[in-house]
Amino acid sequence: ADLAGVSIATVSRVLNEPEKVRTETRLKVEKVMEQHNFVANAVARGLVLNSMQTIGVLTVDIRDDYFAEVIYTLERQFTDLGYNVLLSNTGGQLGEKKRYLRIMQEKQVDALILVGSVFKEATGNQHILETSKAVPVVLINSYLAGENIYSVLCDDAHGVREAVNYLVKQGRKDIYYFTDTKSASGLAKLEGFVSGMNENRLDSSNVIQVTRGLQGGADGVAQLLANKRPLSAVICGEDLTAAGAMKTLTKSGYRIPEEVAVIGYNNSVLAQTVTPTLTSIDNMPASMARQAVGILAELFQGKEVSKKIVLTPRLVMGESTEGFET
Repeated sequence: ADLAGVSIATVSRVLNEPEKVRTETRLKVEKVMEQHNFVANAVARGLVLNSMQTIGVLTVDIRDDYFAEVIYTLERQFTDLGYNVLLSNTGGQLGEKKRYLRIMQEKQVDALILVGSVFKEATGNQHILETSKAVPVVLINSYLAGENIYSVLCDDAHGVREAVNYLVKQGRKDIYYFTDTKSASGLAKLEGFVSGMNENRLDSSNVIQVTRGLQGGADGVAQLLANKRPLSAVICGEDLTAAGAMKTLTKSGYRIPEEVAVIGYNNSVLAQTVTPTLTSIDNMPASMARQAVGILAELFQGKEVSKKIVLTPRLVMGESTEGFET
């Protein structure tokens, strides 16, 4: 202000409301800013406006394709709205998740988004409830009742149930499900398999617990073959697990889909890169991210918003199930 020969209030207007400042004065102030590499203090501005224009986003592992797509969409959408995104990887341990919630509050974020159903514990979600007293909390692919908590989720049970129905219509009966997580989403997928099998009067106990990833899928198939179980189809909780199952089936001499069909989950890029291409359940991560941004955008405008939005997944056909004749 001294260097430009104007008041502090004028400098503030140049920064925040330049259209209200005379062109001659604005150019004078901007020239001084450029000469001295001036950078506005976001913390000070946030204190004045009572908003840091920042959204905190927590995920357990950014390397996961599903989480990565959600977060990329969140960041792009919020950027368009003039908000910054502050991202942290918490890992799966409860203590770390609690710690990062505190850190985000210390950063004075305007809202928090928790990406993935792993953020909802089977019991004891008081840390999320307490956080929601300070800022809005949006859960992506999970639901938790709370005064300032909002949820956007995919009906994972429906997706797996429809996959079972599709396989049954193909004439397949010896259908197995490879489950790899006990998160809320993982349990919903398992529930969908069990209900789908029961509705078709098939064995709903055809569930194999595996580790997540290529090796988990391979181990699940190896277990079935070792026990000489009849097998006509496998549904996996993740595309990567399905890829491991396909690899072992092919090595063991099984033709896909003629002898065994395989269905994955997430409809990730992996579904198109494996051979044969993988039929997968699309749980629409980008759509969930856009819905989450929409909720917060309306909240910030003082509008009433839905506490819970549920999206319906769809089965995307690949070569791993097509071409089968009963």
